[in-house]
Amino acid sequence: MKLHDTGVYLVNGVPQTSAPAGVTEADAKKGTIAYGILKAHNTGDSMQDLRMKFDSMTSHDITYVGIIQTARASGMTEFPLPYVMTNCHNSLCAVGGTINEDDHQFALSAAHKYGGIYVPPNMAVIHSYNREMMSGCGRMILGSDSHTRYGALGTMAVGEGGGELAKQLVGRTYDMSYPGVVAIYLTGKPAPGVGPHDVALALVAATYANGYVKNKVMEFVGPGVANLSADYRNGIDVMTTETTCWSSIWQTDDTTKKYFVQHGRPEAYKELKPADVAYYDGCIELDLSTVECMIALPMHPSYAYPIRELKANAKEILQAAQDQANRQLGGKVEMDLVGKICDDGRIYVDQGVVAGCSGGTYENICAVADIIKGKSCGNGEFKFSVYPDSMPTYLELVKNGAVADIVAAGGIFRECFCGPCFGAGDTPANGEFSIRHTTRNFPNREGSKPGEGQISAVALMDARSIAATAANGGYLTAASELTDVEYTVPDYHFEQGVYDKRVYNGWGHPEPDYALKFGPNIKDWPEQPALTDDLLVKIVSYITDPVTTTDELIPSGETSSFRSNPLRLAEFTLSRKDPAYVPNAKAVKALDEQRKAGKLPAEVARVYDDLKKLGYAPDAANTNIGSAIFANKPGDGSAREQAASCQRVLGGAANFACEYATKRYRSNCINWGMLPFLVENPGALDNGDYVYLPGVRKALLEAADELDAVAVKPDGGLVKFTVKLGAMTDAERQILADGCLINYYKNN
Repeated sequence: MKLHDTGVYLVNGVPQTSAPAGVTEADAKKGTIAYGILKAHNTGDSMQDLRMKFDSMTSHDITYVGIIQTARASGMTEFPLPYVMTNCHNSLCAVGGTINEDDHQFALSAAHKYGGIYVPPNMAVIHSYNREMMSGCGRMILGSDSHTRYGALGTMAVGEGGGELAKQLVGRTYDMSYPGVVAIYLTGKPAPGVGPHDVALALVAATYANGYVKNKVMEFVGPGVANLSADYRNGIDVMTTETTCWSSIWQTDDTTKKYFVQHGRPEAYKELKPADVAYYDGCIELDLSTVECMIALPMHPSYAYPIRELKANAKEILQAAQDQANRQLGGKVEMDLVGKICDDGRIYVDQGVVAGCSGGTYENICAVADIIKGKSCGNGEFKFSVYPDSMPTYLELVKNGAVADIVAAGGIFRECFCGPCFGAGDTPANGEFSIRHTTRNFPNREGSKPGEGQISAVALMDARSIAATAANGGYLTAASELTDVEYTVPDYHFEQGVYDKRVYNGWGHPEPDYALKFGPNIKDWPEQPALTDDLLVKIVSYITDPVTTTDELIPSGETSSFRSNPLRLAEFTLSRKDPAYVPNAKAVKALDEQRKAGKLPAEVARVYDDLKKLGYAPDAANTNIGSAIFANKPGDGSAREQAASCQRVLGGAANFACEYATKRYRSNCINWGMLPFLVENPGALDNGDYVYLPGVRKALLEAADELDAVAVKPDGGLVKFTVKLGAMTDAERQILADGCLINYYKNN
């Protein structure tokens, strides 16, 4: 794999570093596939400052209630574009009893009232339904899930927080600067046994840490594309999220056309390819024939190695991975990976899972069946489960015998469910090692609770190597080691009647008088204060990890059932990372309640006295008091807005960071009125410090490059420093000034 240090021109399909005679870089940038799609969806006057509207949207049952509640409060009367609501995350029995199904009933009633599309529980995972029924060449889809990626089907898809979807529902636009575009130039053909997850993990390993594609579009081109099936492309594409790119797009061809014909939508196809000359801001050249069977060790998809290399150096590599994981766990509990090495040198795993939008596709499961047919996964500790991505996929796997082959070998065949990807299904036992063809293996995402002494380990692998390991009784095995497998890939026949008989499609037919169904756990968003002239915040959590994921900010798993209840969910904020956060944030919120009641708390009065030493004269009536956190690089991972809203409903007013891991997390902070400060000297701050920001509202609205700040230490010491807010649109600045997106729509 080669990552170019400079921009690259694709000239008649071949990459070169210099421009052809008479061609300018500016003109050649218009030759990418991405440029044409973005231009077609931009409603603004400039291609540098995009103002986009999407063709359709999608959410699952962790996010759609909050989005609809935001849009309702902002004046929405009907869905102005097709909005697909799937039920693939909270489809198990709720922790709190009936509340998951209450959310599903709310969504069905909203589909009736506002004209939406409702996909019942266990019918399809979110991204599979959108691939099958909503994608189309040249379209754009916005989803409230970070893995909203349909680029392999010619559809530029974006995963964002709920606020961005609410904007579309009230007729506003998705605003951003024109992104960089990086070519992923594919050549060659994958070797037998090498699956899409292997290619994806190799790409993530090459791009995540160095930020090569961060917030950019990954555009897949080159002769190697033709050597990949549609399912294979989809499997690579969905994992582009883990590179931190903004979106993805692929050149389309007869394989893409066949997919749409197969799914009864031939009109959705058109050829997409770069112009004869196209300029890319970077280029990754990847020979698919060189990719090996991979494994991504805990606790990130980028910690990837060839399985061959891991097996040859098991003690060294697992020790390093174990040490790294335990540093991330912060001493709360110890992960043991080295202990999985057997006396004979083999590596034993306790569980294998193939699931969701990345693993549960038709061809992946057919390959699993080909490998495990006639074999046994053993009757020891090893466990093996397979989850299909949609009921049409499930039906075809039943018809062609794949389900029978997997079950006959001792595997468990389950429903269409995303649970194993976020800690709500097939949670391993304490100390177990699980291999999974799912999208993520972040800390605790499989369901561990380190604060309670529970930890298991998850590695990511392709379905083929997981099946090979299952056939070997749980001993780690790469699919490329097998010499007796014939990969059959039976023809796929899509049965749309499965959806026609169960999916409610109310698009274009809203029923305004239809009553929304509210369960007792569904609550409105609490009101949030506007930003005052000055601001005083207290740092209540100081996180020094290199990266803080959204799963650490608000855990997944059992908390999902409470995501329709903002205040109840907020009780889990940072619970697995910093259990002191919630009580400390509540204590600061209580200080502001006292201030608003006209009684300045003694603790705050002392801070004001200290600030007077520098000549400041804080005005309590015009100075909100809020909580804040510092983290080096927060926001890697999920698009869920609750990573920001939970802080906000507890009185959070700002975050301080060296950088923000993803655009979507920073957008969530902005949409919830959380000032996303950037700080160059994190040593100026510490946990327990108060930070005073004089004139913050004026500086924000006037787009000042820097803002003054003063850290007031617990001992009365004072440290002056500066912060930045980074690039923002005028609307984003006004959202922050108004206090949140809902307030912005009420005021504007």
